[in-house]
Amino acid sequence: MKILIISNSIHGLYNQRFELIEKFIEEGHDVTICAPNELDNYKVQEFINLNVTYIKSFVNRRGSNPITDSRTFFSYMKVLKVSKPNVVLTYTVKPNIYGAIAARLFKVPVIMNITGIGTALVSSKLKTFVINLYKISCNKVHTVFFQNTSNKEMFIENEIVEEEKTQLIPGSGVNVNKYYPLSKTRDDEVIRFLYIGRLMKEKGIEEYLEAAERITEEHSNVEFQILGNYEEIKYKNIIAQSPRIRFLGSSNDVRNEIKAVDCIVNPSYHEGMSNVLLESAAMGKPLLASNIPGCKEIVSNNNGFLFEKQNVDSLCNALTRFITLDKEEVLQMGKKSRELVTSQFDRQIVINSYLNIINSI
Repeated sequence: MKILIISNSIHGLYNQRFELIEKFIEEGHDVTICAPNELDNYKVQEFINLNVTYIKSFVNRRGSNPITDSRTFFSYMKVLKVSKPNVVLTYTVKPNIYGAIAARLFKVPVIMNITGIGTALVSSKLKTFVINLYKISCNKVHTVFFQNTSNKEMFIENEIVEEEKTQLIPGSGVNVNKYYPLSKTRDDEVIRFLYIGRLMKEKGIEEYLEAAERITEEHSNVEFQILGNYEEIKYKNIIAQSPRIRFLGSSNDVRNEIKAVDCIVNPSYHEGMSNVLLESAAMGKPLLASNIPGCKEIVSNNNGFLFEKQNVDSLCNALTRFITLDKEEVLQMGKKSRELVTSQFDRQIVINSYLNIINSI
């Protein structure tokens, strides 16, 4: 079978879908991926080494310019015409919408993955417009995978997709053989918290920065770290002027950064299913996260603390609770994280879900 996979990021395909694509190849399928390469040429080469065909595309992930979006749509039309797939898999908002509409015109079945509702469905200005686009793209879709119940219910309540076409999967899952606990003895002199993600308002970076200022005024033995790229340049100056924040830049492999800290903090406003939390939990780390769909499913089993989103006081309370824990309590939290991921979020669960659908088409 010819499978076309469309995403807005080669980075995301590599980090969260590589094992799935590898399995498709093992099963004898002909796979083409379509995504911007973002200068991640070695990741493209890894796919090519699997005998995957790569087609570069253009997607403005955050913009809503109709001209650039039209360019994206027609590029997908061209890719479909050239690749002649039997099924199309889409990830992220614009590929989900424009890729699915293009596939519908070619009468090719679509398996859509809602990795999160995105800022467009949170903004009142764009919400109605995006919902209508999703209604068009989901009209003839074969299956829609959701990563949390809240997103699934929102699509059904807004009559975007029929419930019988939906399935719930545990996010992208996590490769528990790649992400596993690495030895790290807690240093009582320095407690390190780590934020991993794009530096943008919706990811909660403002709350994290303010909480870091408050906590370090009271606790001199605490360090706050940030790993990620600047989506909004204003944060670069704020971080540069703060001696209490350690900016690590970006990384192609976050395992070393996760290993070196005591706790992971995710203050995001909305998530599909947080890959940062999944990978960190798999490595046996305690977690602090916003009490939202996509995070609260992972921060459970006594492996961390939840706090109210967009609430610095609540975040500070969670940070303070963690700081006062003893070594054994921290160790047990980490063990609970690993247990949760291996039992409920193993990536093989996601791979099997896709294989079952692919084999039914």
